[in-house]
Amino acid sequence: MAAGAAPPPLVRAVLIGVTGRMGRELLRAAPEFAQLIVTGAIASPESLALGRDAGELAGLGRLNLVVTSDLPRALEAADVALDFSSAAATRANLAACRAARKPLLTGTTGFAAELEGAFAAAARDIPLLVAANTSLGVTLLLELVRIAARTLPTSFDIDVLDMHHRSKPDAPSGTALALGAAAREARQGSAPVAGASGAAPATDTPHREGGVGFASVRAGDLVGEHTVLFAGPGEQLSLTHRATDRGVFARGALAAALWLQSRPPGRYTMRDLLVKKQ
Repeated sequence: MAAGAAPPPLVRAVLIGVTGRMGRELLRAAPEFAQLIVTGAIASPESLALGRDAGELAGLGRLNLVVTSDLPRALEAADVALDFSSAAATRANLAACRAARKPLLTGTTGFAAELEGAFAAAARDIPLLVAANTSLGVTLLLELVRIAARTLPTSFDIDVLDMHHRSKPDAPSGTALALGAAAREARQGSAPVAGASGAAPATDTPHREGGVGFASVRAGDLVGEHTVLFAGPGEQLSLTHRATDRGVFARGALAAALWLQSRPPGRYTMRDLLVKKQ
């Protein structure tokens, strides 16, 4: 920074789903971003954490950040929102951010495919980033999967395996669906499909969709592992991303939110952030 130059203004962020696994990780990772300050901590109206200090809930000590369920009010004093709550709340949270004209990054998965229409409408008014996975490593994995699916002959079968902790509700994961969609699109030469954003599949545990197979494991406290297997006659290619620390998703999400808050209205992906970094 040149001498005498003013530092960049702080970016005020609202964390929706602050009491969940990812919400707590976002709070822990936020101090690594000097330009960002968390000004809102949102939980569901039924949460037992309402009225408590979000920092204490995350094991950080008191932050003077009270957990509330009043998202519209929190958005009044914010520049961007990050939603890692639940699929059932996605539509309402999207509507609140659109009404407040505040950028939204949502990392929630398992929402109904019908929400794609609401996403498209909201993106006309606000910057919107819908990501099944906010890890930069997974974002690169998606690109590698596209290259492999486009390059290898159709004699290679494509299967996606995802492994997560036992309490993860959706299977396949949103990331697995995004990887499968990336492979299918690249092989077919088609435009991106709605499921790539983390929408729930038509059935709970599909074995094969559009020529891509899925298998899921839910066990222990696994953070997240995804493998895309290309199996052809006499040879196999496996592309794998393994997360050992949930903080990678939080850091990726916060970096993306800082980038998103200065974008014009539109629909964005983590791929846009990756291209920006090149």
